[in-house]
Amino acid sequence: MFGIGMPELIVILVVALLVIGPKKLPDLAKSLGKGLAEFRRATDDVKESLNVEQIKDEASDLKDSVLYGEKKKRPEDGGPKVKEETPEPVDRDSH
Repeated sequence: MFGIGMPELIVILVVALLVIGPKKLPDLAKSLGKGLAEFRRATDDVKESLNVEQIKDEASDLKDSVLYGEKKKRPEDGGPKVKEETPEPVDRDSH
């Protein structure tokens, strides 16, 4: 956890207890937890809006079409299963 061991964590909690006080410490922990949860939701939304996986798939399809002359059919696309062997690249100099 961020390179902080148990002794360091205990020291931090004791200092926080002395500085903030026992009455306000639970409220501070609650607000810190809510802030971290909101940050996690925001980062998940950004990842989802970027469509990283979709962009990777499209780039792979484009690469395959450039190298092999046609788009590979994937089982999830409704086409036949792709062989494990990769076909030879198309010889573009023979045209």
